[in-house]
Amino acid sequence: MNTSQIITLIIVALLVFWSVGAYNRLIRLRNEITNAFAQIDVQLKRRHDLIPNLVDIARKYLEHERETLERVIAARAQAVAAADMVRAQPNQPGAIRSLNLAEGVLSSALGRFQAVVESYPELKADQTLRELSEELTHTENKVAFSRQLFNDNTLDYNNAIHQFPANVLAGLFGFKTAAMLQATTSEAERAPVKVAF
Repeated sequence: MNTSQIITLIIVALLVFWSVGAYNRLIRLRNEITNAFAQIDVQLKRRHDLIPNLVDIARKYLEHERETLERVIAARAQAVAAADMVRAQPNQPGAIRSLNLAEGVLSSALGRFQAVVESYPELKADQTLRELSEELTHTENKVAFSRQLFNDNTLDYNNAIHQFPANVLAGLFGFKTAAMLQATTSEAERAPVKVAF
């Protein structure tokens, strides 16, 4: 073998090693997104499980606030369905958008619910409701942390599939841009909750 053949073999070997390394990195980053959503999913399930207990306790005090309670229940059902969609396909932008919307509606309904609870001292004083509300608050904080981790992992993955030369490999193997979880964008959902009696 002459020198040019050896150099060609070395270059080919380096390209093969780089390709394998880059491909494995993209797979690892995509799997980190799936894992990060699994962490969110655990907290969302906990959140979704707490909500019916809060509603049941409040129901005995708030019979005339049925609409608020029904909105919370309906929003919870939508959020559970959206989380199920993302659980099945955590890298699908449409599923992530649906989850963002459903969780925004649920947060808004919970905000109205909390405002109503504040208006009823006997309900606010209920020990079980206070404990569940505190648990829900802790869960909300864990959801926020998990969402940040998901978005960090998604950013790393998206950066990796768009940077040259890995973007060539990503295009060849069909790696697609992943969607991030976003804060609510609706002005109505961002507005403070107003309760009128």
